[in-house]
Amino acid sequence: MAEGTTQTNTPPEPAPSGRAPADDGYLGRRMLRRGSAGPLLLTGLGVAYVVSGDFSGWNIGLAKGGFGGLAIATVLMGVMYACLVFALAELSAILPTAGGGYGFARRALGPWGGFLTGTAILIEYVLAPAAISIFIGDYVESLGLFGLESGRPVYLFCFLVFIGIHLWGVGEALRFSLVVTAIAVAALLIFALGAFTEFSGDGLNDIPVDGDAFGANTWLPFGLLGIWAAFPFGMWFFLGVEGVPLAAEEARDPVRSLPRALAVSMGILVLLAVLTFLAATGARGSAAIQDAGNPLVVALQGDGEPTALSRFVNYAGLAGLVASFFSLIYAGSRQLFALSRAGYLPRFLSLTSRRRSPYLGLLVPGAIGFALAASTGNGGRMLNIAVFGATISYALMALSHIVLRRREPCLHRPYRTPGGTVTSSVAFVLALSALVATFLVDKAAAVTALVVYGVALAYFALYSRHHLVAKAPEEEFAALAEAEAELDRDRDRDRA
Repeated sequence: MAEGTTQTNTPPEPAPSGRAPADDGYLGRRMLRRGSAGPLLLTGLGVAYVVSGDFSGWNIGLAKGGFGGLAIATVLMGVMYACLVFALAELSAILPTAGGGYGFARRALGPWGGFLTGTAILIEYVLAPAAISIFIGDYVESLGLFGLESGRPVYLFCFLVFIGIHLWGVGEALRFSLVVTAIAVAALLIFALGAFTEFSGDGLNDIPVDGDAFGANTWLPFGLLGIWAAFPFGMWFFLGVEGVPLAAEEARDPVRSLPRALAVSMGILVLLAVLTFLAATGARGSAAIQDAGNPLVVALQGDGEPTALSRFVNYAGLAGLVASFFSLIYAGSRQLFALSRAGYLPRFLSLTSRRRSPYLGLLVPGAIGFALAASTGNGGRMLNIAVFGATISYALMALSHIVLRRREPCLHRPYRTPGGTVTSSVAFVLALSALVATFLVDKAAAVTALVVYGVALAYFALYSRHHLVAKAPEEEFAALAEAEAELDRDRDRDRA
């Protein structure tokens, strides 16, 4: 039978350990196209995940913490992401598989830890594209394109066309993403140049002070608690960059290229965050843009007539949304592929086509995303659910780095995290703080995410943990580690 079709052989019965041994045919129908992404495409992928957050969303943090509160929150979240990226750079060099964070947690924390992490990442990467498709629809409507009065045709177009490009092949998909991302980044730089010509420091602290808030002043109009409430919005400048390791099995020389791509993309995102934040608030004032759906356009034109620059930035914002939507679909499909291939989720979801694309891993989340977008139209709620899942995964990935450093100190590490476990401990503490902050922003979103999490955990507890696939890369890494640990124990007994 032709490779890539949906027919599957019945997998072998699970071994006594509860893992199915998986023959070569099983993995042969679940292979990605190796060597498709070099350092440039991987760096572009890291920036593409995030760039839409520079155009919209972050400014709502001004309504939660004011300029000072959001500034401090952004710095703290930037520190969290920087520490997390350094930890992930080490882990991705040790375990270069498509499982990404799930694979790291599987090695360090066992099957339960792997599933908890993978599910949290999957929640982030399935909900975020659905939310962004709604924002794309809003942009198209506001720009008066195609005479549309509803965003639903735009949602459908986004999922059909962009998933189609992913089905065509990973190399083509990542090149498309790089081009759109470059347009969005260029627009942000041009925006900053234009906005800084109107910069005034007086507008930064123009949000009225809440006299009842503890520690409130003109710098922190909502007090110290406002800093914490602004955490999720400070994250929007960086949310998604941690997805670069999901491209490990399709990267050229992943041991070297993944750490480099993570570091460079994080550096670019920090620069864009500083420029965008200061230029937008300084040009028009914090109060004017705190509730704006398109804060960069408002920063340039206020309530006046559109200018050539504001029109350009408005259209470029659409490019930024497309870049993030497109790359997040990629990330979600690879996380689903890895979890399915190892048996944590139904195995048929990891089948790949002749072009080595996980077609069901693209189509199934796409269908779910479109259904959510079309039925709810609430992009903000879905993004808050995605942020909740993200913070859980960050804490577990940072914990995985700490555990592996302490439990396997002699493990070969081609790249070592600067600062070691101190760095990952900082990421761990800040991730837990951000997780609690999500309840301050949207309790309903946090509770919804917990319900989804609970259903997934019930499936794992009752079924999939008894049907894991032994030869999946993440499971093989774990089995080798267990075997090496057993040999070490035997040697210690012999010496005794």
